Amino acid sequence: MALALPRPEEKAGAVRSMFDRIAPDYDRLNGFLTLRLDRRWRRVAMDAARLRPGDRLVDVACGTGDFLELASRRGVRAVGIDFSGGMLEAARRRGTGPLVRGDALSMPIASGCADAITCGFALRNFTSIPPMLRESARVLRPGGRLVLLEVATPENALLRFGHSIWFRRVVPLLGALLADRDAYRYLPESTVYLPETDILLGQVREAGFGEVERRVLGLGAVQVISATREGVG
Repeated sequence: MALALPRPEEKAGAVRSMFDRIAPDYDRLNGFLTLRLDRRWRRVAMDAARLRPGDRLVDVACGTGDFLELASRRGVRAVGIDFSGGMLEAARRRGTGPLVRGDALSMPIASGCADAITCGFALRNFTSIPPMLRESARVLRPGGRLVLLEVATPENALLRFGHSIWFRRVVPLLGALLADRDAYRYLPESTVYLPETDILLGQVREAGFGEVERRVLGLGAVQVISATREGVG
């Protein structure tokens, strides 16, 4: 039976509580469920940000700090923002930072200060995607880069079938055995919050971005959407 997803007015609180619960086991289980391919996907996403040493990155919904750690290795100055205290505590234990507890739809960050914004596997957790995109445009300088790493559905029928078995049956089962049943049932069910590809790319453009590109990874199960903040600096 499908998990009943939270109503719009309950979503923020429910998602925050869920991530607080699973934060201690998140890295271990995420690596296991993705066969550690998530590390490569994040490297590809970071490459799309086109950052140089000394540039400023804001990682939205930073979770346990994967992008922050990767940015630090590249000499990028990065700040992470997340509304889950549990996730931020896990990020702190990894030595990433600085970290800010806040809402991606209203970031406590100055306008035009960032060279890039990354967001990994979190779009479906926001109460609404367009406000997050507009807020990202506010925080980015003109010419800055937005990079969204998110799940996707393979177009090939055979791959789509295999992906469905893994993502909708195996992942919830393993999640229930190793961590939190409801959280890992939410993961596949929450894809209903993601708009169709054309709509999502249109939302990115409407928020003030150009050069919008989409790349699929993981045999079509993952997508990287990148774009450039329009305007004159």
